Amino acid sequence: MVLSRVFAAASVAAIAAASPLQLQARQYGTGNATACAQVASSVAAQGATPTPSVDAQLAYNCITSVPLHKDAALHLLAGVVPYFKWQSSTAWLEDPPEEYEEKIQPAIDVWGGLEEIKAKVESEEYANEFEFGFALYTLLQSTHDGHFVYIPDVVGTVFNWARPVPLVSVSADGKELPKPYVYADVLAESFGNVSFTPSAVTKIDGEDALEYLEAWSQRGSLQDRDALYNNVFYELATVSLGPTGSGIGTFAGSGRGKWVYPGPETKLEFENGTTVTYTNVARVLVSMEGVTDGESLYQTYFSGSQGTSTVEESPANSTTPTPSASATPSATSIPAPGYPPAVYKEQHNLIGGYFLEDDYSDIAVLSVPSFVSLTSAEVDFQQVTEKFLVAAKAAGKTKLVIDVQANGGGTILQGYDLYKQLFPRGIGHAAFDRFRAFESTQLLSEYQSRFADTLPRQLIDPDVNETLYDLEGDIIASPFNYKSDLNASDENFPSWQAKFGPHERHGDKFSSLFHWNLSDVLTPYNSGGIYVHGYAELANYTSAPQPFANEDIVVVTDGYCASTCTIFSELMRQRQGVKYISLGGRAKEGITQAVGGIKGTNNYPWTYIQYLTQLTITNLTTSEDEVAKLNATELGDYWDNVVFERQAPGTSMNVNFRDGIRDTDESETPLQFVYEPADCRILYTKAMTVDVTAIWKAVADSAFGGKSHCVAGSLGGYNTRSAKRELSAEDRRLSKRMHAWRRELRPEQYPLDVYTDLKGLDLDRQGIMWP
Repeated sequence: MVLSRVFAAASVAAIAAASPLQLQARQYGTGNATACAQVASSVAAQGATPTPSVDAQLAYNCITSVPLHKDAALHLLAGVVPYFKWQSSTAWLEDPPEEYEEKIQPAIDVWGGLEEIKAKVESEEYANEFEFGFALYTLLQSTHDGHFVYIPDVVGTVFNWARPVPLVSVSADGKELPKPYVYADVLAESFGNVSFTPSAVTKIDGEDALEYLEAWSQRGSLQDRDALYNNVFYELATVSLGPTGSGIGTFAGSGRGKWVYPGPETKLEFENGTTVTYTNVARVLVSMEGVTDGESLYQTYFSGSQGTSTVEESPANSTTPTPSASATPSATSIPAPGYPPAVYKEQHNLIGGYFLEDDYSDIAVLSVPSFVSLTSAEVDFQQVTEKFLVAAKAAGKTKLVIDVQANGGGTILQGYDLYKQLFPRGIGHAAFDRFRAFESTQLLSEYQSRFADTLPRQLIDPDVNETLYDLEGDIIASPFNYKSDLNASDENFPSWQAKFGPHERHGDKFSSLFHWNLSDVLTPYNSGGIYVHGYAELANYTSAPQPFANEDIVVVTDGYCASTCTIFSELMRQRQGVKYISLGGRAKEGITQAVGGIKGTNNYPWTYIQYLTQLTITNLTTSEDEVAKLNATELGDYWDNVVFERQAPGTSMNVNFRDGIRDTDESETPLQFVYEPADCRILYTKAMTVDVTAIWKAVADSAFGGKSHCVAGSLGGYNTRSAKRELSAEDRRLSKRMHAWRRELRPEQYPLDVYTDLKGLDLDRQGIMWP
């Protein structure tokens, strides 16, 4: 039961919980030679349990008993170098703008950090394999670029860490600064199951709770500190995405929290003087049969021979933006606790349209927690928007709230399509793109462009010519083909050299600026199979009436807006002047950013990079001498599979391939390094953690109702309604359904065990920041 977790008697901790930001290898590691054998015994005793668990302390003793294998570690470090070169922002990360360092994150020297790790491996300063692997993971994570990620096997293959208690951060009245609470307490109070008033958490493991949680939040993938803070907690939007989202928050072990050891226990102290101590757990993700100690664990899972994410196991076309038949998600709808009945909804809750009731009956809400992270949902996603906008206008709705909480991105051109459905005659690109110009991208540009010149630029039926179909997606529609995009003057590039450049900026070299040609006949290769409204087969949509006026639209976000979501936001804010409201944030005064995730416009999976380089060498050459010539260049560095063999299964491995550059910015600063405050900040309340319509109503009040909930910033009477409208018969029926839905809400509908699990998914989606 929920209450048993809240009022459990505090246990006597044999070992004090250490700070979550510090590894304890030397304290707990190699001295316990039997830890892995104990884990294996415990797992065997749990029988057919789908995901067995053990005490976090025992799992940590096991994983830190794995000895460092120096030569293999150096091999892995050499293997990541070719892929690090594709990361577009290393020069800017090392020397960011002053405002970025002041308000967002400190500078990070990626290449210097890699050299430091290498030096420590060579001098055998790492006490064990986990300490080395976690250092490599942390180097990428510390850039706070959700597109730049690699999870070594020792970090993510065997164990995921978790606390058995999710928290929420809420304001008492929407004006006071937020405090952390145990979510089970808030649920119990919300449904009248108890007579007590929940008490705020004041200390965690003996530290001030706010300081502890802010420090813990820095382990997340976002860049903005307030967005990172929100990601620590239970949010309805993230829960609605099920295992493809950040689940119940990083504090409880969802999202990036599952890779950070939280200590053996978590002790919470409350304002009312009570304390509760929880035993932290580790989920065991693999069979432990035959594992007797750290060395046998290494030989079984970390030696490379058991690699489960090698390139050879993936079909060649699985790394293209075209949907892959190998990644079919379950047809079962995912629950969305706290969400009302939808007018239209995609079954995985990637997008849904809703109407509000009673005094808010003129409000339509489009909830978009993802821009499609599942290959089977592309058409459904587009059609939900189409149908909902028609239904909203037919029902007389005059205002639109767009909710992008939890949106880590998805298919890039779905972001464009949603924007174009809202603004049929709007400017067709968000910002300019560019990629890093170095030997590998130069050779791909040259060879792919030369080969593409020999092939027709037309859609190919895969049933007629599957080989040509694959070449269309991989080469002809590729950004390395100079014919794929338009230049800064909306014209075609005359040659690959004109597109490639290079141009020196900020101590590095980059391609020329370019942007999507949405009229391109090959658009479906880059859009998951859809056409963007207003172009190609949907060109007539430009004559359609704009469904809602600019000033009748408002967007709300929790800051977890990344990748494609940031492209959509650039279109909405910069092109159309739509106002943005940010939710939650740290317990500090002032405005927060609405967009807190990676603003790079395209990530490339390492599998796709390897595939493109190998394809160029094997298929785009005309002689053995030419093959030998390319193998003597950087392209020859991509044959080694060590990074794939040493990757944790079910995890993404990406670089940020393209920067977004605002076309009015002469400095060409990547948008990732531009600070952009929201127009208004609203704090979460307890009601908002149980009923998402409480968020939408506060947003509608602030934007259109003349009743501001903004604790910072202001919408300044954005477009206040002049009078309440008279309810229609359909409005009254909807209100009745909404009241009935709210009466049927129960605490057991809110899961406390939703954890991120990306196994079996197509992780080659190229516009998403995976949790």
